[in-house]
Amino acid sequence: MQRFKSSAAFPSGAFYLIGNYAVVGEECFGRGIMMKNMVVLIGMPGAGKSTVGVVLAKKLGCRFVDSDLVIQERYGRLLHELIRERGVEGFWQLENDVNASLGGEGCVIATGGSAVYGREAMERFREKGTVVYLKLSCGELEERLGDLNQRGVTLRPGQTLKDLYEERCPLYEKYAHRTVECGEKMLREIVDEIAGGLK
Repeated sequence: MQRFKSSAAFPSGAFYLIGNYAVVGEECFGRGIMMKNMVVLIGMPGAGKSTVGVVLAKKLGCRFVDSDLVIQERYGRLLHELIRERGVEGFWQLENDVNASLGGEGCVIATGGSAVYGREAMERFREKGTVVYLKLSCGELEERLGDLNQRGVTLRPGQTLKDLYEERCPLYEKYAHRTVECGEKMLREIVDEIAGGLK
């Protein structure tokens, strides 16, 4: 059986087929558990937040929001372009402002990996919803990730993936209500584990 090994983003207005799940843009349709509160997925780039999020939203019968795509749509730039133009800390502020505006009842939000630097947004996410940390080892992330700069990862000069991992993991653990170990698990297993914890 094929294991869950990749992550993906889903641009608005496009149609995707993931397994048996049909997804149109940011809206997910199907019968599921109607959820009143939001679920916020956090974790390192490459952890699969967007992939898990869109399938989880379908299972729960609610909307899916990819915060990275919202940022790109609002500012008309790709993430790596915004980071280049505004700098790392300038991008974090922008990301915090956008994330603080997201949410509402009955949605699943997949955040960018640097979302945990935005205290205002993260505290709001914790207050209004359930924050779930999708955890992978640094070695597993290295296997998944390509060019970090092209992915829109906020790296300081000289910073490595290992440095970033060690810096961010305590923040993910600080803000998460729940941690889901994703290594060597199938996509369906991860989604079922998250959904089961919401009941």
